Order: sequence, then structure tokens, then C-alpha cells
Amino acid sequence: MKSSILVFGTNNFLATLPDQILDTNIFNIDIVTNLNQAQSCIHITPIDIILVQASLDGSMGLCSWLKEQTKLSCVYCILFEDRPELLTLRSQENWEWELLVNAAALEQGADAYVWQIPENQTTYSLANFAANYQIIIAQFTVGLRKAQKYRDLLEKNALLSAIALADSLTELNNRRALEWDLPRQVQQARALKNPFSLIMLDVDFFKKVNDTHGHLVGDRILQLLCKRLQNNLRSQEIPFRYGGEEFVVLLTNTSIEEALNIGHRLNRVVHESSFVISNKLSINITISLGVATLESEDDETGISLLHRADQCLLKAKETGRNKVVICNNHHISPVNAVSS
Repeated sequence: MKSSILVFGTNNFLATLPDQILDTNIFNIDIVTNLNQAQSCIHITPIDIILVQASLDGSMGLCSWLKEQTKLSCVYCILFEDRPELLTLRSQENWEWELLVNAAALEQGADAYVWQIPENQTTYSLANFAANYQIIIAQFTVGLRKAQKYRDLLEKNALLSAIALADSLTELNNRRALEWDLPRQVQQARALKNPFSLIMLDVDFFKKVNDTHGHLVGDRILQLLCKRLQNNLRSQEIPFRYGGEEFVVLLTNTSIEEALNIGHRLNRVVHESSFVISNKLSINITISLGVATLESEDDETGISLLHRADQCLLKAKETGRNKVVICNNHHISPVNAVSS
């Protein structure tokens, strides 16, 4: 993956930069000349390093703005000092003044501050130019190293998050993932004024499966069940393992009528075909399902919605199992308990 470089500067500024850091075969490079362009580019494209021409209007404002953005604190900002009045003062070898200028630049947001050598300057030797070149390359290398470490950290965090939010047995999202996603789905549904429903389902008499065939067979049943459920759900229908043999399916942009149809479909695909454990063992199971849809009175976390679906699931179990019960307008109606 190429590192992304943003250059905030003119063509004359580009001409002063080492070719090594402007190699488009190695880096993705964008060039802008005003503050608004720079901010838009940074928001659209992930940036690793930004090279800033100090004499360009908005340069210090860009450095300061960048460091105020918490999510962009990983971007390495190198400020190149090319303002003639400062370069002239620096040539007078006022070291105390130069240190104060350096400190001010870093305080305002730059990660590195590099003095440019003035054009047509005869007092600088080849060694001075070589040293300046090495300083630029060194600071650029530091920025690349920081960007790579940040990228590695993001990948590790993503992996850890995936592990923390996944159920190891079924490979579905787990209860922790549900607790994170459900409030987000509720808020999104309300913002877009879309319907939102969920299904809570449970394997009927699962304890009997474990007692008769052992927990390893019970685990295998859950794995096969989850595969069957996933194969019969659309992309916007997201299943979670809630705990034990109990599962929740979030149904984005789905009305209560559509959710009921989905519930019947899942119920049917489970009980119509047995689960093959081995050449000698096939087991038939059924599931009970409770369906509820988001109402205006529901809380932002989705807990009340989840509770209603759970009450419907309990009603399905109390009235014979292997069926779907819906809750509409906070009312669980026996007439809506439909056996499949």
C-alpha cells in the first residue's frame, strides 16, 4: 500500500524538494495551494505526511488545524521555512533567535521544522546543501515510519475488535456486538424515518439434544443452524448469537409484516430438513421466534424493543413452540401466533 503525501505549496516550492520524496511510483501525491483545498483533500483521502510551504497563505493555520483534529493526529506535518525575511535573519547566525522560531513552529502544530536554503545563495557550500537534503530525507523517513506504525496499530486493533465481537463457536457476531450495533440501528432508523424490526429466536428442547447426544453434537447443531440461517438472510438482515441457543436478527428497513414473513421463512428452513451430524446421525430440531418492530415510545438503546421480542419468544414457547409470535403496537396477540 502506497503512503499518501499532501503537498501544500507552489510549483517553485516543489522544485526545491528532493526527487526521492516526490516519486509517484512509490507515493500517492496530491498538491494544493490553499487552505480550503487542503482541508477538503485531507477529509476525503487518508494522508500520511503533509509538506507545508511556510510562505504560502494559510500554512500555519493548516498546521494548527491539523493538530486540533483528534482523528488526524497521526498525520506527520513537516513545515518548510522559506519566508525571505526569516531566512535573512537566520543568516546572521543568531542561534538563540533561531531556537525560539523553531519552538514556535512546533508549538503551532508542525511535527518537524526544516529551514530552506535561499535561492541563488552563494554563501552556502555544497556540504550545506547536502546536509539540508539529508535533514529533509530524515524527517520524511520519520514521518513514513510513524505512518506505518499507526497503520499496523489500526490493523491490530481491527483484528482484536473482530475477535472481541465474534462468537468463537458459530462465527456470528456476539452479544457485545449486538449491544453496540442495536442503538446505532435504532438511531439510524429514526433519522431516516425507516421501519426497523428484530427477531429473537431459540432452539426448542435444546437441552434434550445435549443430554441425549452430548455437548459436542449440540455445538455442531448450533454451527449448522447458524449456517442455515445465514444462507436464508439478506445482507441487511444481521444475525447475532445472544447466548446459549438463543439468537437475535436485526432487520434494517423492515416492517412488521416483512419481519413476520422472514420469521416464517427461518422457521420453515429449520424444521423442514434434518441436520446431518455424521453418516449415522441426523437430528431434527425446531425453533421458536418472537418478532417486534420499533415504535415511537421505544428507548434509544433498543432495550425495550428487544424486551418485546423476548416476550413474544416466551409466548411462542408457552403455546407449543415451533412457531412465530409477533408483537405489534406493544400488544402480543395470540391470533398472530402462527404455527409453521
